Amino acid sequence: MRFPARRELLIAIGVGLSLGATAVLSGCGKTGDVPESGLKRVEATKVLRIGLEGTYPPFNFQDKDGQLAGFEVDFAKALAAQMGVKTEFHPSPFAGLLGALESRRIDVVINQITITPERAAKYDFSRPYTVSGIQIIVRKGQIGIAAPADLAGKKVGVGLGTNYESWLRANVPSAVVRTYDDDPTKYQDLKAGRIDAVLNDRLVAADFVKTTPDFVASGPPFASQGMGVAMLRDPAMKVTIDQAIDALRANGQLAAISTKWFGTDVTK
Repeated sequence: MRFPARRELLIAIGVGLSLGATAVLSGCGKTGDVPESGLKRVEATKVLRIGLEGTYPPFNFQDKDGQLAGFEVDFAKALAAQMGVKTEFHPSPFAGLLGALESRRIDVVINQITITPERAAKYDFSRPYTVSGIQIIVRKGQIGIAAPADLAGKKVGVGLGTNYESWLRANVPSAVVRTYDDDPTKYQDLKAGRIDAVLNDRLVAADFVKTTPDFVASGPPFASQGMGVAMLRDPAMKVTIDQAIDALRANGQLAAISTKWFGTDVTK
């Protein structure tokens, strides 16, 4: 929590003091204060606050009882248990997840966040816990869109702020990009013909088309990508999470969770 500076302190050090410095000074008054973020906060509260969409099956979604379920929910619970803390999930639209991290409302994002150079320049990432690629999804019976080059001039649906949006803008500049806050809406538009294709994670696509006969995965996946736990700059947090992932990999839990949801090990 950021505390307001005392008037006397502002007078003493000048009104030019930044809010960030004020928060630091005001947080130093008592021993035992819980730090704002990072590993120390997690260790002090014994709670890992996790941001995720909650609408992204089979990674994270609400089951028939309204409870969060999916590969990443199971992974997050196993990760927290390995760290000796409890989970606290904070569902949010994808476009707001990293903002919630920056505002310190959550400690990590576990939501198939692709590790890109641009993101890695701003955030810390764990080592990858899944390895995937981009998949084109089209209406069943639609022809002519099976490779990245086929997306030129087409209306393509992507999640707002996702790696799929940035990849499409960088690699197929003539594509007409349509952004969405959630998966269901873009598939409604695809079914209605308002867009020509959707780009999504190959693992999501493989699960999705098995239960949705209106759509097919078209062509092979491309642009191989690793997904990691995203966090603010905190070397101690990164080391702790990496060690927990290594332990889950070594004891077989990571592979078991993957097999439960995908029928195979997609974590390497």
